[in-house]
Amino acid sequence: MTKHKVGIVCGGYSSEYKISMKSGQTVFDALSPEDWDCYYILIRPEAWTAKDRAGNTYTLSRGDFALQGENGTVRLDVIFNAIHGAPGENGQLAALWELLNIPFSSCDSYAAALTFNKRDCLTLLREKNIPTAQHYELNQNDPIHLHQIIETVGLPCFVKANRSGSSFGVYKVDHKEDLLEAIEKAFEEDSQLIIESALDGVEINVGVGPWNNSLQVFPMTEIQTQNAFFDYKAKYEGEAEEITPARISEEATAQIASLAKKIYTTLGLRGIVRSEFILVDKTPYFLEVNTIPGLTAQSIVPQQLAVAGISLADFFDALLKNTLKKN
Repeated sequence: MTKHKVGIVCGGYSSEYKISMKSGQTVFDALSPEDWDCYYILIRPEAWTAKDRAGNTYTLSRGDFALQGENGTVRLDVIFNAIHGAPGENGQLAALWELLNIPFSSCDSYAAALTFNKRDCLTLLREKNIPTAQHYELNQNDPIHLHQIIETVGLPCFVKANRSGSSFGVYKVDHKEDLLEAIEKAFEEDSQLIIESALDGVEINVGVGPWNNSLQVFPMTEIQTQNAFFDYKAKYEGEAEEITPARISEEATAQIASLAKKIYTTLGLRGIVRSEFILVDKTPYFLEVNTIPGLTAQSIVPQQLAVAGISLADFFDALLKNTLKKN
């Protein structure tokens, strides 16, 4: 049987590139060498490079996404997209792969661009009656009216870079005198911001993806942290407790599962995604969706798959086979 050539694409141009490299390594290590010829592809501004299991190195052609090595050209059959942030999570590479007709594991370029823009994504989902926090939009060079912001969203609130992940460019503000500094720091990450009310409830993360020929909601994860919120250190440096399955009622679990599936289908998503909610009393409020969720040893989706009794090797294998079949 001919093995398919899979490119595991990671790195990227954003602050998340180191996390993405770890996610890519997780996939590279998990896929069986008996079934897949794996190429670890690192996308960085200065170079696009790749390596195979034997340690051979390649340069990547930006025109046709082919790998150029000492022994010739390698053309990929399928791509596993593991880039958090630009250019993998925002739709830029997806547009290239669509033009080249190379199957890839994540959502199409339109859905990727939409979901990467928190403001646009939330606007669409509000129209579908998905509950969200009160919000205020701000662009660089807009006049900053602190009183108006606080009147709209209240305190405490979250100042967020609109197009970022892994909690980069996110700041919790408890006092009016700290708001301007948070806005200025968030603008260092992105020229667009969204400022939201801080909801007081239980944070729930939900993995959704294809398994056994149907769309599955995996065991949910409850987040508890002593930090001001689920920030970078809480996510990646162990400063949070992640409890799977979440300690919430069956009714709340069913309600959140229904919303997570609705978000997945409404946005036209593909592959594995992770949605984030805050459960306030009996109402789950949607925060955001990650179309390229972390796959490191500390990441939430691998924890959820483990509780569901699904190995990473089996899940990644099935995801790629499903991607090839649909193409």
